Amino acid sequence: MKRRKNLPLPAEGYYLEGPKQRRNELIFAFEVFWEFIKGFRALHFVGPCITVFGSARFKEGHPWYEKAREVGKAIAQMGFTTMTGGGPGVMEAANRGAWEAGGKSVGCNIILPHEQQPNRYLHKWVNIKYFFVRKVLLHKYSYAFIVLPGGWGTMDELFETLTLSQTGIVPDFPVVLMGKAYYQPLWDFLEDMVQAGTISADDLQLIKFTDSVSEAIDHIQYFVQDNFRIVRKTHPMWWFLEKG
Repeated sequence: MKRRKNLPLPAEGYYLEGPKQRRNELIFAFEVFWEFIKGFRALHFVGPCITVFGSARFKEGHPWYEKAREVGKAIAQMGFTTMTGGGPGVMEAANRGAWEAGGKSVGCNIILPHEQQPNRYLHKWVNIKYFFVRKVLLHKYSYAFIVLPGGWGTMDELFETLTLSQTGIVPDFPVVLMGKAYYQPLWDFLEDMVQAGTISADDLQLIKFTDSVSEAIDHIQYFVQDNFRIVRKTHPMWWFLEKG
């Protein structure tokens, strides 16, 4: 398969080409460390979040854009911060819904060769160079995840979330899969995996498969507000030059 022309090789791709000089490997490790520190500093006081995943390709007026906007509003009404990847489409719509409802809206934007810009409905955001760092940040501050229709990136985020939960790396935070018509083939495949014994039936219990925002919120409230202690960080330390 030929690589697409005129597409710069991402930093991860360069790194995964194979061993480099030890100096380059050390520089890469420090770059990753700095990306994490930058993310921690930017997002430490955003409050408990619910992360929304979905396609960057839906425009205003598209049914899934409007659904994501409704989701952001509902998250704000719960008292949670809406976190997204910070870009356009579903991400923008969810941030917009939270913004318009008077809630908090934050983003963890990825730096791409074609320069994905943070959307304009963010109270706070951070630009991240590496996808794997971005995914850690999107998970670190969230108590639940809502997944709307999307492509490769959305599938990556969905299955990493489920893997972290299944393996016990993170607590059993709920996942809402929204878009019954879109995701029905995927849901059928997950049930086939249960039948094949590659996952257990319990692994699907945390997933709410629905088109209803109210059902999604009820599912999240059941798992989060009744089962977890929600911690809010509210005291910036001036000697770290922190801002709330």
